[in-house]
Amino acid sequence: MRRPPASEGPAHDHHVHGGVEPALLASERGKWAVKWSLAVLLLTALLQSVVVAFTGSVALLADTIHNFADAATALPLWIAFALAHRRPTKRFTYGYGRLEDLAGLIVVVLIAASALAAAYESLTRLADPQPVAHLWAVILASLIGFAGNEAVALFRIKIGREIGSAALVVDGYHARADGLTSLAVLLGAAGVWLGYAVADAIIGLLITLAIVRILWQAASAVFTRMLDGVAPEVVDQITRAAAATAGVHGAAEVRVRWLGHRLHAEVNVAVAPALSVEQGHDIATEVRHRLLHDIPYLASATIHVDPATASGEGHHRVRTHAHDDLPDHGH
Repeated sequence: MRRPPASEGPAHDHHVHGGVEPALLASERGKWAVKWSLAVLLLTALLQSVVVAFTGSVALLADTIHNFADAATALPLWIAFALAHRRPTKRFTYGYGRLEDLAGLIVVVLIAASALAAAYESLTRLADPQPVAHLWAVILASLIGFAGNEAVALFRIKIGREIGSAALVVDGYHARADGLTSLAVLLGAAGVWLGYAVADAIIGLLITLAIVRILWQAASAVFTRMLDGVAPEVVDQITRAAAATAGVHGAAEVRVRWLGHRLHAEVNVAVAPALSVEQGHDIATEVRHRLLHDIPYLASATIHVDPATASGEGHHRVRTHAHDDLPDHGH
């Protein structure tokens, strides 16, 4: 059998991994999810705001403010998904995937703003309790808020997991928590019905605390991504897959990071020292091919080939030396 020349690459290179096509598909799915969740949340918040206008419920107001803020998070996410599939440039050599992380940061800021607004309104009403009219409407609006948010949560989490978007999944959990806080409005209405006027404001404060908890969880997920954090099991999976490739004696110095909803990896593999450059290149190509097959959301992998006798970053360092009248130094 004829061995393919180096210019052709291995025989399986006729199919593509990690190129524009899957990234574009993921971005389109993300935009689709954002568009429909925005429509549902806006409708939910508008219906609730009508009820707030003629009932005066501060608990429902806090929930409505949060739902409007949640709907607003769709805008930065949509922009990020719209631009994420653009090709890399000389200035942005890794592409525009980080825009999704930036959108996640904007989501966190909006959640924080909604928490402050809800806290202010609740504390104001706690100091000066006001009657709540039409309790049946408050109860109906809370059920609408729960239904709308839970539908959006299921949708965002499903699509976010399919395309590997942390920002979209975080926004989905945010919507789910919003649905639960909408149900809490029922407790405020029950308290008012039993004659406790401050119950409405107290429930508003409890909702605020729930928003703060969501804020902590969302910020943790977003900042982990922005600091190039990944789940340790992803690193272990890449190491095992690379080391199990034919011709590889071991894999080390595995580095992985997210750029938006796509993973990028760098791996050092050790091969037999007697191999030619071409043979080493073919093994590296096979390692990359296997990784792209086995690792979900992996868009690219850079494979560095070492001889087994000098494998690892420690062998890449330049020993201490001196030149050009500089003091002794290494690299």
